[in-house]
Amino acid sequence: MGKEIQLSQLEKDIEHPEFWNDSTSAQRVMKTVSSLRDEVEAWNSITHRLHDLTELAQLDDESLRGELESAIAGIEAELDKRSFATMFSGIHDHDDASLAIHAGAGGTDSQDWAGMLQRMYLRWAEDQGFRVEILDFTPGEEAGIKSMTISVAGRFAFGYLRSEKGVHRLVRLSPFDAAHRRHTSFALIEVLPQVSMEEADVEINPGDVKLDVFRSSGAGGQNVQKNATAVRLTHLPTGIVVTCQNERSQGQNREFAMNILRARLLELKTAEKDEERAILRGEYTKAEWGSQIRSYVLHPYQMVKDHRTDHETGNTQAVLDGDLNGFMEAYLKSESNKV
Repeated sequence: MGKEIQLSQLEKDIEHPEFWNDSTSAQRVMKTVSSLRDEVEAWNSITHRLHDLTELAQLDDESLRGELESAIAGIEAELDKRSFATMFSGIHDHDDASLAIHAGAGGTDSQDWAGMLQRMYLRWAEDQGFRVEILDFTPGEEAGIKSMTISVAGRFAFGYLRSEKGVHRLVRLSPFDAAHRRHTSFALIEVLPQVSMEEADVEINPGDVKLDVFRSSGAGGQNVQKNATAVRLTHLPTGIVVTCQNERSQGQNREFAMNILRARLLELKTAEKDEERAILRGEYTKAEWGSQIRSYVLHPYQMVKDHRTDHETGNTQAVLDGDLNGFMEAYLKSESNKV
């Protein structure tokens, strides 16, 4: 009821003649209205379906049992989904996300592993109905990728993907080893919310940012452009480097790279505050490269296990095909229990 009242008030605000005088504020309000409208309409739909099912059940017609059971199962699944959404309580959980994959030490095996993760996340995003765009891509020397950055757009994109941030470890018989020995490979996943200049509590001095432009290339080095449209931004005080070489204009690439830089600086600022609090409490442990969050074991047995939640499955192929919601839900539940 409270969200219906909030939606009604915002819709009245939109009708005000001076609403669009501040375009930035207006766009922020419109985003809130869209989110609220989706949620209110979804709950109203469930309410109406329950009302219709109640009327059907009161007919006491045995021939309708199968239809009723199927409809009830559908509503229960929808309620589970809505209940899951309540765990998205972070300040940026509703935002779009940028996800970066970086191959670790280990040469071709790690680059191939990074390529496998790329496929896994692209399939997951497709299954969720999210819009995906490749922003930056560096192919591997023999197979896979060295690094890549993708934009994932859709409701709760960052809320879902923040569970994936960290080091992912693969154990398998290497297809690149002539002796077919077992190898361990690592890849680092970075996840950032896509925040606007107005939403990010950081200031960037233009004099602190070095801009380089170069010719962009598509995945695998194809579609090399004749014009220098790709952008590399270097934040001199922190050394943070962001590149964007999507096949778009230089101005668009620069804008997207600035958004990612802003998000990384916001993350750095937040991490410093969290580290200070942890040190004061005597709980601080430095995150090292080897402290993986999840292991994917393909030999000598089949297992994917998240080391933060102990959630695991023996169906490794399903996970590598994008079935990640079980791991994401377990992480969100564990985080909500800490609050």
